[in-house]
Amino acid sequence: MVLCVADTSRAQTPDRFESVREIIRRKLADGSTPSITVAVAQHGKIIWEEGFGWADRERKVPATPKTVYSLASVSKPITATALMTLVQAGKIDLDKPINDYLGDAKVKAWVGNPEQATVRRVANHSSGLPLHSNFFGRAGGVPVPSDDETIRRYGHLVTAPGEHFQYSNIAYGILGYVVSRVSGKSFSDFLRDEVFLKLGMTHSSMDVGPGLESLQAIRYDAKGAPLPHYDMDGPGAGQIYSSANDLIRFGMFHLKNRLPEQTPILSDASIDEMHRATMNTGNARTNNGNGYGLGFGVGENRADGYRVLAHGGGMAGVSTELILVPSEDIAVVVLLNARDGDSAYPLANEILKVMLPKWQMPVRPQQPVQPLKSDPMLVGTWKGNLHTYQGTRPATIMILPSGEAHVQLGNKIPALLHEAQLKDGVLSGRAWGDFSTDDIQRNYGYALSFELRLRGNVLSGPVSASTMVENTYHRGTLTQWLDVRKQ
Repeated sequence: MVLCVADTSRAQTPDRFESVREIIRRKLADGSTPSITVAVAQHGKIIWEEGFGWADRERKVPATPKTVYSLASVSKPITATALMTLVQAGKIDLDKPINDYLGDAKVKAWVGNPEQATVRRVANHSSGLPLHSNFFGRAGGVPVPSDDETIRRYGHLVTAPGEHFQYSNIAYGILGYVVSRVSGKSFSDFLRDEVFLKLGMTHSSMDVGPGLESLQAIRYDAKGAPLPHYDMDGPGAGQIYSSANDLIRFGMFHLKNRLPEQTPILSDASIDEMHRATMNTGNARTNNGNGYGLGFGVGENRADGYRVLAHGGGMAGVSTELILVPSEDIAVVVLLNARDGDSAYPLANEILKVMLPKWQMPVRPQQPVQPLKSDPMLVGTWKGNLHTYQGTRPATIMILPSGEAHVQLGNKIPALLHEAQLKDGVLSGRAWGDFSTDDIQRNYGYALSFELRLRGNVLSGPVSASTMVENTYHRGTLTQWLDVRKQ
């Protein structure tokens, strides 16, 4: 393993970050990560930015603060910022239905009222839109569906608006589409003209922009092999590329430390509105009492006393993190071109531990699984349908007096429902299987997750199929609706 460091940034690095640099060296030395690039700002100045390792191993291109990385879900704060410029201009109302800004393809509801799925609720993941990620290899011969087609297939509410936090990529795909429809520009062009250029982010674009190809950090799988280029439906959720130098400037803008070359595309009031938690998430990443605003997770009531704004990203060949600590005027960026667990997040926390002695990295609590108990209401055979975008499939759930449960979809062999439990009226569990739709059959090796609410003698709710294939960009999640009635 050869370690490459950007000489231009090394000189800026305070000695206090040497412990973090050593952690990064060890991580690169084990071969799991080709490169790591970091940037740190405080009080309106970039105090550390440095690249380590190879942006492109095969071509021996070293990583630098100007290397362009795939951001995955750190795209969401940028998409939300683009949206907020149109809100500020009076062209979008956060509290109007998202369908007011869509065309023929509208968000529909299996439960709840789609008129209550407002722009704000779509942006804070409380609209009821489902878990979703759908990837397409450019060499695979299957084109990415249009935004309208993605909405028709998967834009269905699976919980009532405002009832439940459900992180949703399709939600941010729809927001990017709304920005395009309202502005009259492609989402890529709007980001370039109204966000990136005005904030001095010259190494940022939707996908890898023209002239940035030589600066791209190649995405690598868990075995160190370069991944083929892939896209996703709903690019506003995770298809933006940026450098650490650009992303730290974006973070500084959100801390209201506007650089001389930056145009104030948002007022302080608009920034505050984005940072205001409007949905409780319970996500341990930002600690107890957490919430989500517009594109940012909001950590409040933390044990260490800090209020935190953050977003992470992860998909095949990508691990990224952006953390803001407004009270200390700190922004931290960590970008990797491999996904070794959730590597960017702990590295960002190591940086903050150096800067803030009281800083504590929240630990995600493990939720114990309570076995499904024998319940007369549940025991028996339940029959109905799985509703997919290509029609319905017969569905059967069999629950035995012992609490053991089996699921059969279509003509598949019945599968054991693992970790089955009934909590707060929701039957949940996991089983092997799939939907037998075209989107599913592009890949293989699916685990199904069930979240079925008991409503009288009907169990109904979302079923999400997640690919379990290692070392591939095909690890996606697609959600459809199931309802079965007790026989």
